[in-house]
Amino acid sequence: MFKKKEILVTAFALFSLFFGAGNLILPPLLGFKAGGQWLIVTIGFCLSAMVIPLLGILAHAKLQGTLIDFGKKISPTFSLVYSFFIYTIAITLPGPRTASVTHEMAIQPFWDISPWFTSSIYFGLVFIFAMNRSKILGILGKLLTPAIILILIFVIGITLFSFPFDFGTTTIVSPFTNGILEGYQTFDAIGAVVVGGVIIISINLKHTHASYEDKKSLIRNAGWLAGLALFLIYMGLILSGALVHSVFDADTTRTALLSGLAIQSLGNVGNFFLSVLVGIACFTTAVGIVTGTADFVKSRFNNSQTAYNITAIIGSVLGVLMGQFNVGYIIAVALPSLMFIYPITIILILLNVVPDRFASPLVFKVVTIATILFSVPDFLGSISAIAPSPETFFWIPLQQYSLGWVLPALVVFVFLNTILLSKKK
Repeated sequence: MFKKKEILVTAFALFSLFFGAGNLILPPLLGFKAGGQWLIVTIGFCLSAMVIPLLGILAHAKLQGTLIDFGKKISPTFSLVYSFFIYTIAITLPGPRTASVTHEMAIQPFWDISPWFTSSIYFGLVFIFAMNRSKILGILGKLLTPAIILILIFVIGITLFSFPFDFGTTTIVSPFTNGILEGYQTFDAIGAVVVGGVIIISINLKHTHASYEDKKSLIRNAGWLAGLALFLIYMGLILSGALVHSVFDADTTRTALLSGLAIQSLGNVGNFFLSVLVGIACFTTAVGIVTGTADFVKSRFNNSQTAYNITAIIGSVLGVLMGQFNVGYIIAVALPSLMFIYPITIILILLNVVPDRFASPLVFKVVTIATILFSVPDFLGSISAIAPSPETFFWIPLQQYSLGWVLPALVVFVFLNTILLSKKK
């Protein structure tokens, strides 16, 4: 069995894996719009931004493999295509978004500089670091996360004690499902399947003599601790956003609200430190995304360094092109791809977590196909230019909440397992 210190260290590593800039800027505005429904929004947000990603880590612990292994029961071709889509999304959306967040929080408030200039310098440096890997990024990551958490504790604590528990009217029609869909924008489920294996490999290398069950126990206990910490911070940020409804304009942006909360609680100096820390944290995330994508392409081309270099260049160029847009625009552009790829990712995570007797290759294939088919209406509905009328898919349960894939996938899963298990008897 592992000591409490090892559990805490692993919990901290898991927390650092999930806690990034997106996790900071999304909750406050969600609470700001939710008003008195802030707790319901929190539960929905944590379901997709905390519970599913942690299950992704447990799936990695079970598989002891890489992203390719998540869909291996379906087919090698599916796994490859799925992985390609995941990495493509990573370098075109969450990667560039880090540059946009950095510009809006750490550059724009202090200097009158064009977003083009910021994204060019930013991803120029990302490319340099991706081509010359350094342990400095890992060290910075370990130091940055505690510093950001400490500042957030002050921001949340001072806000809670400075404002009366008076909430504005909610502007969200469906708080629970809106919280779930906003949690998609953290990209944490994707992060879990992409880089979660790093945590597993690190544990295996460090504890070579530990049994399989002990390692799973370590990850499970650390996961509960990391999940509790994420939940408390998400809840604190959402509640803080809900309490300051009278201080900010209704059309305030995500980054402006987070900066405003920091100024309200810590003053300009506190906001400056938060901005700098967020900017550096964004940078480490961007390097990780570009490097991870380049590593994946390199592995598909016989460990070709040329493939790695070309991918790093493409990732950096895409970062410059997309990173010069504001955060709100990138989030809006990301929605259609997330409405399609996130349900598939969630299903693959869940199928890899459940006991093997309930997740045969046939179950994997049919449930995933059902998820893909019933995600199409949600995908089309997220594109305003081609969105069908609400009546077109009214017959699909939960379709009005953009969760039309959930019940069909569940029904298929239960139906197939009922048949397969009855045959075994």
